Amino acid sequence: MPFQHSRSPRFQFSSDRSFLVTLGNEISERCHQDVLRLSRLSLDHPHRGILNIHPAYASVLVTFDPMIVSPTDLERYIRPLMENAGAVALPEPRTVEIPVCYGGEFGLDLEDVASHNKLSAEDVVDLHSSASYPVYFLGFSPGFPYLGGMPKQISMPRLTTPRTKVPAGSVAIGGEQTGIYPVSTPGGWRVIGRTPLNLFDRDRVPPTLLEMGDRVKFVPITQSMFAELCHT
Repeated sequence: MPFQHSRSPRFQFSSDRSFLVTLGNEISERCHQDVLRLSRLSLDHPHRGILNIHPAYASVLVTFDPMIVSPTDLERYIRPLMENAGAVALPEPRTVEIPVCYGGEFGLDLEDVASHNKLSAEDVVDLHSSASYPVYFLGFSPGFPYLGGMPKQISMPRLTTPRTKVPAGSVAIGGEQTGIYPVSTPGGWRVIGRTPLNLFDRDRVPPTLLEMGDRVKFVPITQSMFAELCHT
């Protein structure tokens, strides 16, 4: 059984050692399900020539060793896997609650987001914490979750000039998306709060708190709760 939601997959060689499988042209949970299926099939049926897979919103980039497998042979290997992708059973998504202290020193852009959307800061917090966000994939920095499902009422363009340092744990909005900075990095998203949770720890197994396919629920907390959780 082939993929149930996407159009016919498109194959494209991106370089002499990378192969892109495009499963759709939109950011949607339907395409996300097919990305999950192909990623799982690639891991469950490993090929010794495949070095890594890189899932995205509606595609999977496969990097391979050209000394072990040719591009043509790799395509011949992947296409039969995809014929059975629709029958792959995906587990019930895990819901991870992320406590967030909104506004103040932790959310420098909260008031700007509210003003831009003609809302109060409390409205932005209520809307942001009311949704259930699918983790489409991780990228940008180790453990950074690209989340879907943010209410459009609180969308806002990125900063014209990115900040040189966004603290780890910052919860931010960029356009119609929201995400969490796992480590301190430069960034241009609008910071509305911060979580005390550590999203990336190289000594933890797995090192990332979130995984592709999870769902995130943001839970508002006070500054005192934030401080308490930082010491637990």
